[in-house]
Amino acid sequence: MTSVRLNPQKWIIPEEDLLQEKNDESMEQSGHSTTHLTLNHSSFNIDHAVPWCPYAYYLKERPSFTQDPYLHAGMYYVQEASSMFLWEALQQTVGDKTEGLKVLDLCAAPGGKSTLLASYFYDGLLVSNEVIKSRASILVENISKWGTGNVIVSNNDPKDFKSLEGYFDVMVVDAPCSGSGLFRRDADAIDEWSEENVQLCSQRQQRILADAYNALKEDGILIYSTCSYSKEEDEDIIDWICQDLPFENIRLQKTEAMGIIEVQSEKMKAYGYRFYPDKLLGEGLFIAVFKKKEESAFKEKHFKLVPVTKAERSIIQPWLNREDLFLFRQGENVLAIADKWSNDTALLQKHLYLRKAGVTVGSIKGKELVPHHELAVSLCLNKNVPFNQVDLSEALAYLKKKEMALPINNLKGWTVAKYKSANLGWMKILSNRINNYYPTEWRILKD
Repeated sequence: MTSVRLNPQKWIIPEEDLLQEKNDESMEQSGHSTTHLTLNHSSFNIDHAVPWCPYAYYLKERPSFTQDPYLHAGMYYVQEASSMFLWEALQQTVGDKTEGLKVLDLCAAPGGKSTLLASYFYDGLLVSNEVIKSRASILVENISKWGTGNVIVSNNDPKDFKSLEGYFDVMVVDAPCSGSGLFRRDADAIDEWSEENVQLCSQRQQRILADAYNALKEDGILIYSTCSYSKEEDEDIIDWICQDLPFENIRLQKTEAMGIIEVQSEKMKAYGYRFYPDKLLGEGLFIAVFKKKEESAFKEKHFKLVPVTKAERSIIQPWLNREDLFLFRQGENVLAIADKWSNDTALLQKHLYLRKAGVTVGSIKGKELVPHHELAVSLCLNKNVPFNQVDLSEALAYLKKKEMALPINNLKGWTVAKYKSANLGWMKILSNRINNYYPTEWRILKD
């Protein structure tokens, strides 16, 4: 069953747009009474809520997401429901006190869990890492569209995090695996599966964890997950974590009522949680949670980013809705990140290869700002920046980077193409034409 997770910072749902209907009987039987919802101003029909993640819903049918401007604006993310259990695991271990926490998503592409983490730790700092260069580009795209601005995207091997001993409060390792939990929806996963691959994946998972765990601070939370059913990648790994690494296992609550199967490892009796498609509405998943029990405090190192000049800031500030943003240069572009994370950004820049930090605001040409696409879809754009409201056909033409007709209003210069409540990107209106600045590499290719 197709599921989506709304962006809570972007998609503020008016009460009149939610129509409450009868309770879903199947969810009542599992102990979770939910409500059918129909979101009137979306292009999909919501059936009922995902029980372990707020803002997440199952759909009555799968629409053509590619043709939905809201998807390209980062208003929601299409994510498999089982993987959204990460929110519940965080709720039971970290709770609501997230301000100032530093989080690492170690194996992050394409960005499903990272966008969830960016919302959960909205007042924290997320480092979203992907080791494969091409997949890191997809991660940058999805994080940029999400727009929260509290994310740094890195392109590093797990061993590169050893130098950040005791830095992170939370570490999520959604490890590369043999993929047997995806057999139902992905026939290719069946063809690629083998016992040899399971063993290779198990060894890789141990290497990833051994290389990176040192970056977690004392009492920090480690969340390990796979989309595999293989004991070698699940229960055997959590046995190894408890035996060879300084972690204690955390048992989660209320999982049985959700249709999740609680299991224990053979040697250490550590708790893990298996998701089976015949027990709940979701694909195969394994997840386990740990707390680090080793003294490891980060040794403060002071690095500073160089801010833009006062004159440059005066050019940029009218485009922003916040004054607590640190503005700094990276090449020709000016980037913005919350003041409180500026020194951390400088520190991470010294230790990691960064693909993205905060929001790329744009470049300064003379005394004007040439705005970057990231600014248009971010949450720090000033609402007073001019915009042109477009209908669905115009929005799709914009997202396909096609020519667009001149609007009937008298606006000229940089304006946001806005579809309903969603900012799509920049266009520049000249006297006789519109220049479409939607990123070429992100454009819709299919008509």
